[in-house]
Amino acid sequence: MTYQETCDYLFRQTPSFEKTGKTGFNEGLAITLALDEHTGHPHRQFRSIHVAGTNGKGSVSHTLASHLQRAGYRVGLYTSPHLVDFRERIRVGGEMIPEQYVVDFVDDFLKWNEASRLSPLTSHFPLPASPSFFELTTAMAFRYFADQHVDIAVVEVGLGGRLDCTNIITPLLSIITNISLDHTDMLGDTLALIAREKAGIIKPGVPVVIGEDVAETRPVFEQVARQQEAPIIFASDAPIISSAMPLPDGGMRYTTTDGTTFDGELSGLYQARNTNTVLHALRLLQQQGIIGSIDYEAFMTVGKTTGLMGRWQKLQERPAVVCDTGHNVGGWEYLSRQLGAVSCREMHIVFGMVSDKDASTVISMLPKTAYYYFTKAQTKRAIPEAELLRIAQANGLSGQAYPSVYEAYQAAMQQAADDDFVFIGGSTYVVADLMKSII
Repeated sequence: MTYQETCDYLFRQTPSFEKTGKTGFNEGLAITLALDEHTGHPHRQFRSIHVAGTNGKGSVSHTLASHLQRAGYRVGLYTSPHLVDFRERIRVGGEMIPEQYVVDFVDDFLKWNEASRLSPLTSHFPLPASPSFFELTTAMAFRYFADQHVDIAVVEVGLGGRLDCTNIITPLLSIITNISLDHTDMLGDTLALIAREKAGIIKPGVPVVIGEDVAETRPVFEQVARQQEAPIIFASDAPIISSAMPLPDGGMRYTTTDGTTFDGELSGLYQARNTNTVLHALRLLQQQGIIGSIDYEAFMTVGKTTGLMGRWQKLQERPAVVCDTGHNVGGWEYLSRQLGAVSCREMHIVFGMVSDKDASTVISMLPKTAYYYFTKAQTKRAIPEAELLRIAQANGLSGQAYPSVYEAYQAAMQQAADDDFVFIGGSTYVVADLMKSII
């Protein structure tokens, strides 16, 4: 197969939560363990850091990878979803996995799976069912990291934690960024239930950093950490960041409690929370002897060293165009404040969401004075643009509906004057569709 044919197989023939929701998720770790056996237990061949949470996983994972790379380590980075190219998910030293490796891995899997299916009694560890997209991708990432002899891999959880297929690793450090109501049909409909699932990444004796906690989740984390005899740090209990200010040209300027001032490349008010979490994680890595002094310059090189996109990312100046992948209530608690602080003549917002998010609540948080271009991304989970428009009108918002992200974006750009502000977001898939159309 060619690389494109391989991607077509991964996206169309394997069950995918990102495309179909709950039906694309396999419960339990049986398939993961079978794939791990077949690929030679690659996760045992490198050290790792495990990052879970509702929001901020990507920013925290990429920022940690940036620090470790600048410290001289060969670093693997596994994140999801991608925006433009599947290979964004799997990187070593900031470089995406080669196309040919993806092709060869999937080809090997198909041959093995077919032989196992035809002769299950002779297979050492046959698959109990068809792997999901994420199960197969995770196996690929771990095998690639082992083949590349990475020193440390930063591994982002896909969904939840306890039964996520990344949870076969025993990391140096676990991080849970925060908990908010998301994927409630799969993880539970209370913060405590969701926290219980995400706390599943806490391993015996392995320190864990909790980026944000609330009264409902704290007892859950404390109980699991106590059971696992894992040292636990609540980053919000002892903030290292004392102030955070957006910079005029993008990015943030931070001051720490000891008076250190440094700039961060990633924009968005929510990055102050992520940066505080990262600093606590870095201190633990110092205690473990993994890094020496904290390299504050690494906060300014995240995009360059790891390829991160879509976090309050400025795409052009006049008119100012920004996109952000924030996609749930927790993320929009910060994004609504960020948009409210924007100074412009008029604001234009290209907006779409997927069906397992609380669209009504998020839409109620949107700026009332902006003009909206409601749309849907190219995923079966997308909420129809007409439905978003109906909810928006009930909340007093003005706008029109467009059948694709690019058409909505074009309409916004045609309407926007040089001193206006254009925002594109509401879903990772909206930002992905935009990037594919303009890059």
